[in-house]
Amino acid sequence: MKPLVTIVGGGMITHDQILPSLYQMQRDGAIGEIAVCASRPRTVLALAGAEGLLRAFPGHSFRALPASGDPDASQPELFRQAIGRMPPRNIVVAAVPDQLHYDVIMEALRHDQHVCAVKPLVLQHRQALEIDREAKARNLVVGVEYHKRFDDRSLMARRKYQGGLFGDFRLGTACLLEKWYYRHSNFQNWCTTQNSDAFSYIGCHYVDLVHFITGLLPVRVSVYGIVDRYPNGNEGYLWTDARVIWNNGACLNVQNALGFPDDAPGTNTQGITMYCRGASNGAWLAHSDQYRGLQYCYTERAADPGSTTYTEPSPDYFQYVDVGGPGLKPVGYGYRSVEYIVSRCIQVESAAPEQRPALLRSIDEAGVMATPANSSYNELVMEAGRLSILNDGREAVIEYGERPCARLR
Repeated sequence: MKPLVTIVGGGMITHDQILPSLYQMQRDGAIGEIAVCASRPRTVLALAGAEGLLRAFPGHSFRALPASGDPDASQPELFRQAIGRMPPRNIVVAAVPDQLHYDVIMEALRHDQHVCAVKPLVLQHRQALEIDREAKARNLVVGVEYHKRFDDRSLMARRKYQGGLFGDFRLGTACLLEKWYYRHSNFQNWCTTQNSDAFSYIGCHYVDLVHFITGLLPVRVSVYGIVDRYPNGNEGYLWTDARVIWNNGACLNVQNALGFPDDAPGTNTQGITMYCRGASNGAWLAHSDQYRGLQYCYTERAADPGSTTYTEPSPDYFQYVDVGGPGLKPVGYGYRSVEYIVSRCIQVESAAPEQRPALLRSIDEAGVMATPANSSYNELVMEAGRLSILNDGREAVIEYGERPCARLR
């Protein structure tokens, strides 16, 4: 029987990446029915009527939860019913705000469901360890959707670095600034000073990527945050500057914000530069991730938020292309990331029960897909970053060993 998939959360990432990736897998015959559970009917109704999805996937639909009722009536615990009604050993996608990940993931694991979680996994290291224990006890996959790992540039850099061609990482800079219109979205209701910040939500991509490429571990973190006000009056750390020190003494500076101009080309600005030291010379890696060699100027602006007539689109993260047949096909590392995680869930579930523990260990050890076992350093960075930003940028230290933790220096 083809696995059933329930997405918990119907927001931007579900519309832009998760649902179309799953629709393509459904089209290819890899998965069965898809359900989307949100707290409000308005969210799933908007997703069901999204013009781009309907055009790309004619004939495809999902089971909406809640299916009816007051469009704005909130049912924050509905996901528990949705997961509880699933037959065991299917797949749950956690696509909710950062601070809600833990409850959704643990609910899924307790009902014997494999999990694909958007990044970061959780905000506390102890929660990552608990998730890992619960998943291993039940022989379940938990994959963290750090999609930049599946960019060919990242995979190329990882292979070259681990082959010794870059020497040792010493100094780097990274940035990822989302467009201003994000402030008018649901971010203003959850990405607030008490819950998260631009570094936790966006910067975690590049912290994870440096480890993915180099194998190094972060040991010290300081984050300076600038508080700004959303349109609804809530306050958030919408501009952040972080410094991450690694266990070889290297330093990465990461700048993040919900502040890239809406009229600027492209959907954001992002990239990473890493300077390295060889035995007798230097080495250098620079990825310009927002501009991939395309320059377009349209006759008119699209209706999507942040759209411009002149644009520099990325063909690599996620695009729809027409390759014949009904609808459109999603391509890019956004699709490959979701497909990889869901395929690992299917692979483990298809194996004989006695083979599953060894298969799960091999996934952890390969290190291509982020799991609680091989990427919990990210949760230590989350803890350290929050300690720092709430204490005016004071440096926090990450300690490994028997009881890993983050503490103010």
